[in-house]
Amino acid sequence: MFEDIASSSAALATTLRPEVAETPLVRRPRFDRDGSLVFAKLESAQKTGSFKLRGATAKLKSLSPDQRRLGVVTASTGNHGAAVAHAARRLGTAATVFVSTDADPAKVEAIRLLGATITTIPGDPVDAEAAARVEAGQSGRVYVPPYNDETVVAGQGTIGVEILSQLEPIDAVIVSVGGGGLISGIAATLKHHSPATRIIGASAANSAAMHHSVAAGAIIEVPHRETLSDGTAGGLEPGTLTFTMCQQLVDQWVLVEEAAIAAAMDTCMASYDDRIEGSAGVALAAVDQVEAAGNIVVIICGGNVSDETLQSIRIDA
Repeated sequence: MFEDIASSSAALATTLRPEVAETPLVRRPRFDRDGSLVFAKLESAQKTGSFKLRGATAKLKSLSPDQRRLGVVTASTGNHGAAVAHAARRLGTAATVFVSTDADPAKVEAIRLLGATITTIPGDPVDAEAAARVEAGQSGRVYVPPYNDETVVAGQGTIGVEILSQLEPIDAVIVSVGGGGLISGIAATLKHHSPATRIIGASAANSAAMHHSVAAGAIIEVPHRETLSDGTAGGLEPGTLTFTMCQQLVDQWVLVEEAAIAAAMDTCMASYDDRIEGSAGVALAAVDQVEAAGNIVVIICGGNVSDETLQSIRIDA
């Protein structure tokens, strides 16, 4: 399966254009450590401000004309919902995004402005996802998952394809981990073409389902606390294909505390005028813990962060 995903990512790197942009790889010397040079892959510069557009576009482009005519369904209050809405509008199909009543109204409105129909469900995000899956099944529409789908994972893997053309050698790549779609796609590509590259998975210590599940050898329920890395927070879908990929392809796992996430976000803003979200701060902060030297690539997975959050971390720093 891993080789198939790597092959799909290679093909998608071309076919996702022009809906998905190639993002820059830039030096970030403030994060260098002894024996290492740190490079940032700026998915924050992607259309919609997040890597999620890659997987969503790959999934929607894979649909048949009849499936596109019916439209798609998903559940999300953040980057995935925005990505599906944007991709659907660009590809001439309709998207319905289910959200929970406790969702941030500003994020919901942002998804609506991208052209999606919003359906609000009482309860939490798990309830919204369950309702979205039921609606997709009853209406015959395709449900677009955020990570548990081979095409979505292959779409995220196009980041790995781009990195291979932008830097040599690649000694290590650090990726923040939620459901595991991003790191699985990148790892499948890099391990196929650059097997010596170390893959490091970084998670917020306050919500690290994949980290603890891999350590346990099975998907488990773990406690979750509030975190700046809201994009990676939450549990894992039972039976997700990304679990096995993370088990087999990730070389090192790192937990990052909230203070370190905030410091990385603040340093990016102060030193490079880069707005990065908490999940990207996780990956940058993890540089201090990596067992690698040489060229280290950090995936800046998104830049959708509010002014209020950036102000709060400056106050707390």
